[in-house]
Amino acid sequence: MAEPTLFARFVALVGGAAVAIRHAGDGPKPHAFGTTPSIPDPKPQGKIPTLKMPTAKGWEGNHMPTPAAGLKVNAFARDLVHPRNMHVLPNGDVLVAESMGEEGSGPRSIFDHAMHATMKRARAAGKSPNRVTLLRDADGDGVAEERHAYIENVRQPFGIALIGDTLYVGASDAVLAYPYVAGETKITTPGKKIMDLIPGGHWTRNLIASKDGSKLYVAVGSLSNIGDHGMAAEENRACIHELDLATGKSRIFGSGLRNPVGMAWEPEGGQLWTVVNERDGLGDETPPDYLTSVVDGGFYGWPYCYWNRVVDDRVPQDAAKVASAKQPDYALGGHTASLGLCWLPEGTLPGFPAGMAIGQHGSWNRSKLSGYKLAFVEFQNGKPVGMPREILGNFLSPDEKYSYGRPVGVALASDGSVLMADDVGDVIWRVTGA
Repeated sequence: MAEPTLFARFVALVGGAAVAIRHAGDGPKPHAFGTTPSIPDPKPQGKIPTLKMPTAKGWEGNHMPTPAAGLKVNAFARDLVHPRNMHVLPNGDVLVAESMGEEGSGPRSIFDHAMHATMKRARAAGKSPNRVTLLRDADGDGVAEERHAYIENVRQPFGIALIGDTLYVGASDAVLAYPYVAGETKITTPGKKIMDLIPGGHWTRNLIASKDGSKLYVAVGSLSNIGDHGMAAEENRACIHELDLATGKSRIFGSGLRNPVGMAWEPEGGQLWTVVNERDGLGDETPPDYLTSVVDGGFYGWPYCYWNRVVDDRVPQDAAKVASAKQPDYALGGHTASLGLCWLPEGTLPGFPAGMAIGQHGSWNRSKLSGYKLAFVEFQNGKPVGMPREILGNFLSPDEKYSYGRPVGVALASDGSVLMADDVGDVIWRVTGA
């Protein structure tokens, strides 16, 4: 990994001092987890929020994340370039979106400059690879020995969905459609734009197909933290769109979702679920990121309120919007940056019932880091229950100064193993029973 710049090191030192001063005497706080979380009162951080992020280090030698008891992990593929999300094709090939936040045209303020330096130090921004790579494990040994540049020159690809003989890719500025031929290792036909999207801000554009293949659901995050540039700039953002593939028309399916990324279908209730990154600047556990079902036409609070209609008084208010806000189903803790979501049927991993696997990329806006793990939430009768469990952990150094890896997308491989993209380690990890 590249060494951080002198300015980035200075920002880290200043950030550490600010964290120590701001949180002196606070003591440990319980995580806001589950269906009835205890959420601390907000403590607005002003114009300079808590800024704490580990330096990207990567995995060296045989070092790898630690699996839960009864599980084992191996590298399905190494030496990728910032792998973010995956899609498993019917023949078992794995498509990986390699992309990252763009460097942009330059920061507008000293805080923007500090944030940008911090993100580069954490390998969250830089020169995006803008590529979808195909990985193939032809001999079935759990390691991909073939690698092909499948689609190139796509602006920040993230979401991937296959319906029939058409492959859809969610770029930061568009949904693109490509002709798909099973077994081929490269697509050279330019993508056909079927939906315009606005790049910038939260840039991931995840995709999931409806069960009948007639629609695509497109997750689009907000431009800003709390509508900082006005709500006109947030039009068609902070929501999940439903795109009708026959007509080409789209509508907003669920809104008030600050940054929805991972999406999955829960088979028993048949509902769409997503994980959402909540707002920053109100405290370590306030508000928690969350896992929620998304109902047609539902509004989930952003930016006016959070969780059970707790008003964010930093935002010009809309009482009708607050009154209509739905409470999310399940709290995942403050600032875990939960990005990946995948349904795991019962029996997928020994000792784990049916539920959702969640790739938690990890926090930057809290005094003690959170996330940085592949988590699991059990489901019963179509709803999440209990406390989160850990599938893979130890992505951080004990002193929190370095990240060896950062979890993102999660997918169920054709052989029943669980795959997880690690965009700091540049690895796809594979989890099975021990």
